[in-house]
Amino acid sequence: MKQTQPSKVLFVGQQPETVDFSDPALPPGFDAAKIHAGIAVGMRQMADRGWHADLCLVRPDESATQTLELQLARTPYDCVVIGGGIRLPPASLLLFERLVNAVHKAAPQASIAFNTSPPDTGDAAARWL
Repeated sequence: MKQTQPSKVLFVGQQPETVDFSDPALPPGFDAAKIHAGIAVGMRQMADRGWHADLCLVRPDESATQTLELQLARTPYDCVVIGGGIRLPPASLLLFERLVNAVHKAAPQASIAFNTSPPDTGDAAARWL
């Protein structure tokens, strides 16, 4: 019987401490601690599914693409999930585009998925794995 390797998932999000919580596009009462807690839930859920999951937190500046490209060069991923905190706020559109294009170029074999919040990261990846 052939042994299969566990799926490898990369969860990409913005460093919670760099989020502009005054942005009206974000839910009221959101803070860095809540984001970290949600990330922990999402990472645990992926591990519970038997997947190898890594976390790549980026800053909302020019370094984001390089940070993601370095992570993608280290490990071949089956799926890359880009978090809603990058995808949803209109102010993050340019960052979102840069990260999607970085995944497309650096990991063309990986599916790209999008979550709505950190706790549904596993569900987002499951749609493509």
